[in-house]
Formats: sequence, C-alpha cells, structure tokens
Amino acid sequence: MSLVTALTRVLPHRMLSSIARSAAYSQDPWLKQALIDTVVRRFGVDLAEAAQPDATAYPTFNAFFTRALKPGARTPDPDPRALLMPADGHISQLGAIEADGRIFQAKGRSFTAAQLLGDMQAARVFAGGSFATVYLSPRDYHRVHMPWTGTLRETVHVPGRLFSVGTAAVRGVSGLFARNERLVCHFDTDFGPMASVMVGALLVSGVETVWSGVEIPDYADEVVRKDWRGKGIVLERFAEMARFNYGSTVIVLLPPGAATLAPGLDAESPVKLGQALAYRRG
Repeated sequence: MSLVTALTRVLPHRMLSSIARSAAYSQDPWLKQALIDTVVRRFGVDLAEAAQPDATAYPTFNAFFTRALKPGARTPDPDPRALLMPADGHISQLGAIEADGRIFQAKGRSFTAAQLLGDMQAARVFAGGSFATVYLSPRDYHRVHMPWTGTLRETVHVPGRLFSVGTAAVRGVSGLFARNERLVCHFDTDFGPMASVMVGALLVSGVETVWSGVEIPDYADEVVRKDWRGKGIVLERFAEMARFNYGSTVIVLLPPGAATLAPGLDAESPVKLGQALAYRRG
C-alpha cells in the first residue's frame, strides 16, 4: 500500500474536503488563478475545447473545473442502439455483475451492488447485469451525462468516507467505491432500471444534479432518500445529468439482458463522453 493511501485511512476526510471546497469557491483573484494555472499546467488541460478558452475569465476555480464545452466538442455515437459513455476519463473497471451482485474493483478486491447502492432490494435487479466504472481525472470535463433516456425515480445519498479514488487507492482499499460518500441516481428506462452512482473522493466530494442543484455537501450521517416518482423528470440520452464540483468517479449499473458492453473497452482505456459504452439488445 502506498504512503498516500495509508495516510488517507487516518486523515480527517470531511474537514480537508471542506477546506478544499472553500478554496475552490474563493473569488480571490490570486488564489483562484494560481489553482487554475497549476491544474492546466500539471495535467495538460485542453482549454481549446472549452466554451470559455480563456483561463483568466473564470471567477472561481470551481467555475473552471466544471466548465462547459464548446458545442460539438462531444457528440453521441450515431448508432441508435448505443448506450453512451457518461463522462470523459478512463475506465477503472467494467464487466459483468456476478449473480451474487459482486462487482470487481481491482485484483483481489470487490464490493457488492447492495453495498454500493445502500439497498439490498434495489441491487437485486442488477445481479447478472453489467457495470462500468469511469474515473475522471483533474484534466477532464467534469459533467456527467445520460447513457440512455431515463425517468428519474429516486436518489439515495449514502454517507461514507472520502478516500482518494486514484489507482493506488483503488488497488489498496477494499470496497472503496462502496465506502465513499456517494449519490445514487435510479432511473427507469425502456429496458428496465439503470443506476448512475456519483462517487465522492478526498478533496473532490461535491456533487450537483440538474434537477435539484447541490446534493453533496452537506455530508450525510445516515442514508437520505428522495422520491422523484411522478415528478416527470425525464433526461434524454446524452443530456447532462450531474456534475462533480471537483471530480471523481461515476459507476453505471445495467440490468441483465439490457445491453452488451462495447468491444475494445478494458481497464485503463481512455474514454470520451458520448462514445459507445454498450449496445442495446433487442
């Protein structure tokens, strides 16, 4: 286990994330520009594809981090059967959800859909289905979009830790994604249920949705459910769903028989929003 991963086991996660959040929303010209310039330089951010390509024009670091793209910078796969990649980044893992609901995290490590969703009953419909875990790095576009058209049924804010979700932590922390603070978004689609799970991380724990604004923080001490049935919240394929105020990981769960994962995708594959994640069956 790396030293950084070991340290995150004892660090005051929420306090550090709150401090980072204050810095991210600061309008102090020197601080926000220093943060923006550091990330652009260190991670090679391509601002040419941003709707606002001028790095000095953003009022806060968070405004830069959640920047919009130019129209046409990302387009959906033209195959109408394609379920779309929900975000830029790279594949952490993807594959089958085992019959017992187990989801592969890294060599020797896994977690269950019930643990991830915070709900054993909701997890049952995904047993034997498929999943994709997409990690967003600091250089990436940090808005998450819909893989397929869906009607929002419920959100579940599951309390937890705020471990790093970098490669070392994924390999070293058992059940990482089912331990971190997260927002589970349940949708009904024409092939059945679909879940998109927005997973927080150390220093990158803010989650905001298009239908209700900021969801995390506040951090939760117990599971918080919101019932959206009957509210008519329908999000089309490729539409923006949520964003990370700072970035992290999104996990998509699909039920058995719904779709076949797109060929050529493996752990560490770089991906772009809108490319094919899977293909609808039937």
